[in-house]
Amino acid sequence: MSKLHRTKNIIAGCIAAWALIACGGGGGSNNDNVGTGNNTGTPVGTGTGNGGGTGTGNGGNTGGGSSGGFSGQDASAPTLTNNIAADGRNWLNYRRSQIGMAALTQNAIIDKAAQGHSDYQRINNTITHVQTSGKQGFTGATLEDRLKNAGYVFTGSNAIGEVISATSNQNGFYMAEELITAIYHRFVIFEPVFREVGTGSGTTSSGYAYFTADFVTNDGFGTGLAGNTVGVWPVNGQTGVPVNFFSNNEEPDPVPDLNEVGYPVSVHVNLSHTLTVQSFTIRARNGSANLQTRLLVKGQDPNTTTSSAAAIVPLSTLAPATTYDVSFIGAIDGNAVSKTWSFTTK
Repeated sequence: MSKLHRTKNIIAGCIAAWALIACGGGGGSNNDNVGTGNNTGTPVGTGTGNGGGTGTGNGGNTGGGSSGGFSGQDASAPTLTNNIAADGRNWLNYRRSQIGMAALTQNAIIDKAAQGHSDYQRINNTITHVQTSGKQGFTGATLEDRLKNAGYVFTGSNAIGEVISATSNQNGFYMAEELITAIYHRFVIFEPVFREVGTGSGTTSSGYAYFTADFVTNDGFGTGLAGNTVGVWPVNGQTGVPVNFFSNNEEPDPVPDLNEVGYPVSVHVNLSHTLTVQSFTIRARNGSANLQTRLLVKGQDPNTTTSSAAAIVPLSTLAPATTYDVSFIGAIDGNAVSKTWSFTTK
């Protein structure tokens, strides 16, 4: 794990697919997944994905100030409290609200599971989704185990997910924003049907901080995004969007043959739906051609195992202070859907 500490500082776990669709994908490759489930909560082939993350300063996010250094902030942005767990949770909810997703409800039982896992990682100097029985701080091998051991009771249809950030930057806003930048992690965080969240953090004596966020939807998937609706990121009209993303720092690497690329753009629907892509393009306003991009969608990208999200990653960094127009044409469960929007870079 020493190498992991040097080269990776964010990891994301799968959204566990219970009963209907097995979660894991790609022969045990490290990834994020989306699936549906039902009944008692007994997992079938759940697996736990380990993702990588973005390095310090990715996208120019400094993490300073109450909300300073982050793209697209507005008057509704939360105020920094210097409590990593609370700040991380508040920032994730703030970003979800910008898309039009309902706020995740804080759940003390999920908090307990997330806190226990952050403590386990801190105590054992490791970054992982899977705890080893017998090690100090052990609270359960898998996320499902940790939630049940904390007292969470699953009923009906349900799904769970986990993302972890570990870094020397102890700003919860920064840690949450970096998780959103890393595209496979974003697929987990911006899953519309999640309804509850728990967060926990732990900091070593040397100042290395762990932030864990656990997501749950239980006893049905609820509304999520209404009807034939897609959520997008960056959102329409967003300003101050980072120009770049360091692909090599996410695991699995979304753009294996390049490192510094453009900021990922994504589309999201409820996990109970299937999103298909006919066309997904981005171009600078008044530009003569669409940017070259890598499409991340199930069936074309081996590490995209969710059917409810898709993304494009520009193969070159975006230009600063430039407005980009995005066009998406596809279908939700076979029903045609299209959306155009724009955002402006830093």
